[in-house]
Amino acid sequence: MRTLPLLLSFLLLLLLGACGKPQTGAVEPHWDRDTCERCRMVLSDRFHSAQIRYRDDSGRSRVRLFDDIGCAIVWLQDQPWRDAPTTEIWVNDHRSGEWIDARKAFYVSGHNTSMEYGLGAQSDAATGGMDFAAARRHVLEKERRNHARHGPKPR
Repeated sequence: MRTLPLLLSFLLLLLLGACGKPQTGAVEPHWDRDTCERCRMVLSDRFHSAQIRYRDDSGRSRVRLFDDIGCAIVWLQDQPWRDAPTTEIWVNDHRSGEWIDARKAFYVSGHNTSMEYGLGAQSDAATGGMDFAAARRHVLEKERRNHARHGPKPR
């Protein structure tokens, strides 16, 4: 008789665990309401946004949203877990709006983006496209030039 309550408790725990937020992958922002972690602009461009999922000090999965891959890259520079294997970076494919892995994406310049870093991400290679390392260098160089000209951007 004591087995039934124990079994029911176990099933309840399983159900409650299944209702929690996913611990990996991209989340869908509340477009036109959520704001960029770095610059505080509202996320409205469904083709050039980014997000970072990481583990905090307690091991909980956290997600930060960005209106431009440039904001995500610059913000990530100051995080101690930036190179951790559990840190995920997601960007919108500029053609479909689907979330894709930023480290595996290819980037093309010349896009009109919220913070003017000008990069559009896509899942397949493009002529003249950049890999993530080159896109990161592009963003950090642009940030360095902007900082030298205008001072630091808000954090």
